[in-house]
Amino acid sequence: MKKLSEKEALFCAYAAEGADPRGCAARAGYSVVPSRAAARLLAREDIRNRIKQLQEERQSCSRVESGLRKLAFGSSADAFKLLLGGEELSAEDIERLDLFNVSDIKRPKGGGLEIKFYDRLKAMERLAAIGGGVEAAQSSFAGALMEGARLLGGEAED
Repeated sequence: MKKLSEKEALFCAYAAEGADPRGCAARAGYSVVPSRAAARLLAREDIRNRIKQLQEERQSCSRVESGLRKLAFGSSADAFKLLLGGEELSAEDIERLDLFNVSDIKRPKGGGLEIKFYDRLKAMERLAAIGGGVEAAQSSFAGALMEGARLLGGEAED
């Protein structure tokens, strides 16, 4: 499988975001009949596979970030309902509780419930790390776009 050119890689990145193919081709630098370039690119299996791969990566990262946000900022109210309601809650009531941020539930020998939560601070730290990675990627992407614009501008002057 041959490596994608810069324009092809940019087209795939834009297409993975869900933009219209013609616009993706134009933004990637296909200035002569971008709609035809988009059709040619989308006809290639390697291009379609790369777009699909980028969409899956983006979706996976989004799910991880969503879960971390829920751990860091989610409500603990349902866990306290379980703790205080104890024996009075039916199985159906327990099913409806949002216990996403609960890491462990134990019933000690002395009675009652012991509930442990995931560490909110660690979840916030991981969110901050992900945010830093996103900012670095955006900065790198912006740099690549600026370089591409500079190169295209240089070609126009020749």
